[in-house]
Amino acid sequence: MKKLITRFLKDDAGATAIEYGLIAAGISVAIIAVVNGLGTQLNTTFGTISSSLGGS
Repeated sequence: MKKLITRFLKDDAGATAIEYGLIAAGISVAIIAVVNGLGTQLNTTFGTISSSLGGS
């Protein structure tokens, strides 16, 4: 991993840097979508459990 970062920092090609940026952005969007989906599911699950237990 350290070699990859070192090679990235030494690379002067702008296109390669843009590609890395786009890959990082794509991964970030995917992670946000998954976390958002899981949060919604957990909220629904805990709401169901709460109402089953007689909570408000």
